[in-house]
Amino acid sequence: MKRNTLFIVLSILLAILLIGVSVLFYMEKQTNKELTEEFQLEKEDLENQYADFSKQYDELKMTVTNDSLSVLLEQEQLKTQRLLEELRTVKSTNATEIRRLKNELATLRKVMVGYINQIDSLNRLTAYQKEVIADVTKKYNAASQQISTLSEEKKSLNQKVTLAAQLDATNIVVTPTNKRGKVAKRVKDITKIKISFTLAKNITAETGEKTIYLRITKPNNEVLSKSSSNTFNYENRQLEYSIKKYIEYTGEEQTITVYWDVEEYMEAGTFRIDIFADGNLIGSKSAVID
Repeated sequence: MKRNTLFIVLSILLAILLIGVSVLFYMEKQTNKELTEEFQLEKEDLENQYADFSKQYDELKMTVTNDSLSVLLEQEQLKTQRLLEELRTVKSTNATEIRRLKNELATLRKVMVGYINQIDSLNRLTAYQKEVIADVTKKYNAASQQISTLSEEKKSLNQKVTLAAQLDATNIVVTPTNKRGKVAKRVKDITKIKISFTLAKNITAETGEKTIYLRITKPNNEVLSKSSSNTFNYENRQLEYSIKKYIEYTGEEQTITVYWDVEEYMEAGTFRIDIFADGNLIGSKSAVID
């Protein structure tokens, strides 16, 4: 009787112990499952953070124009991508490696913050430099415009001074004469063409020896000339002259008379007289000779 009772008691105790061990085993298994799921979620979250972090480098590189800084950003991005690949190969239960990679990410974040601050400083500096350059460019353009205006004014003034200093031939009179020195009444009687004119007073003109050139153009537009080598320079071209006269100019009013000896056939019509000095046309006159 006692043996049966003891056996029953031991059986009950053993059953209770088995039930307790089973419960503990189940609870531990459930806990391990939850931990595994938690580690997996943590790993996936860390992978997402690494992936987002790598994309941030792409965005940063688009805001950078400094080549050296672009190279550093590229290196950090490659490092991030390498760590992401490591993370993907690590088991979710490997807490040590996951913790290490999590710490690496924290370090990368600090480095990125440093780069962001540096880029921000560079952008502010670049913006300031652009403002300075824009201001300098504005001042330079204004100065250039002022210089250009002054240059145009100087050019205009020089032109006015040049014109003011230019000799002026006035009172041009053309008289055809016969062999007796009288006014020729017919073209066939003309032996000389007398041309007289006045050089006006000009205190701004350069004084000294001057060479006066006269061109006599016939009605058929031919220039009267004793030789084809009788030429002078005018506006970068050589013109034939009829008469060359040397004078001493004093700046005061001066009357000059020259003669053309008629040795060629003369036809009636309108003759033109052009007078030049110092490379300038200083007077012209048209005269009808019948």
